[in-house]
Amino acid sequence: MTAAAVPSVSMFVELEREAWRALRASTPLTLTTEDLDGLRGLGEHLDLEEVSDVYLPLSRLLNLQVAAAQRLWAEQQAFLGGTTQKVPFIIAIAGSVAVGKSTTARILQALLARWPDHPRVELVTTDGFLFPNRILTERGLMNRKGFPESYDRRALVRLLAELKAGRAEVTAPVYSHLVYDVVPEEAKVIRQPDILILEGLNVLQSGVVGQRIPHTFLSDFFDFSIYVDASEQDIRRWYVDRFLRLQQTAFRDERSYFRRFSDLTPEQATAMAENIWGDINGPNLAQNIAPTRSRARLILLKGPDHKVKRVRLRKL
Repeated sequence: MTAAAVPSVSMFVELEREAWRALRASTPLTLTTEDLDGLRGLGEHLDLEEVSDVYLPLSRLLNLQVAAAQRLWAEQQAFLGGTTQKVPFIIAIAGSVAVGKSTTARILQALLARWPDHPRVELVTTDGFLFPNRILTERGLMNRKGFPESYDRRALVRLLAELKAGRAEVTAPVYSHLVYDVVPEEAKVIRQPDILILEGLNVLQSGVVGQRIPHTFLSDFFDFSIYVDASEQDIRRWYVDRFLRLQQTAFRDERSYFRRFSDLTPEQATAMAENIWGDINGPNLAQNIAPTRSRARLILLKGPDHKVKRVRLRKL
């Protein structure tokens, strides 16, 4: 007697771009080409069609999610007889280096802030919660920058806990990509936003395997999470292309941490970028970032041209 085959069950609904685009309904396009110039990342060819097809339906979905969360919060407070002020709706955006998650975060911030129900939208990146280079050097972690152990995770959890507790004002550290370090004595002040977008490599991680004591994870505070995905081959190519552009621009700044790379030949710069990917970014993606993909509520799948081809939405 043979066992009956068990049908495969997916946690996600998968939508091709055309089907996803139709879910925009009547959501108006509130961004202009000029707006996009300040939002797109280096090397990305984001246009208004991409915003209309991909990000407007997503902003509509998120608006529905925020409205539902606000209603639930109000009803719970009425049930408890409390008057605590509403807390921010927190959206996490994860993905590899060079996949375009920062652009996704900026586009969503701009679109969501134009909805009348939640005009105050703040964006925080986890880069500011990297340990300063001095500490990373002391701990032998400079070549592990971006790996989970290179972040002050307690400080990041504390920030989210304070926001969800309704604290009137919180601060987040600031990171400079030019000097490749946390900026001392500089902070971003956040005052009770309607929505907070948290963008970073490892925001969907669930903690240390085998840990015996209760632990609070970043995801405990998330109301919605997004993973920006693409093939490793494409991401690697995008990273190398971006490195070569930076080598001809930002790396030439005398303050740049990477100033020493500015005089490399194109062949040497390409080899350097490939080595960095192979030694740091590639392993981090494989070991720490990609395994968290299935924990996201929504996955944006990009093709070789950096455009979103499909969307996966977790079933409720």
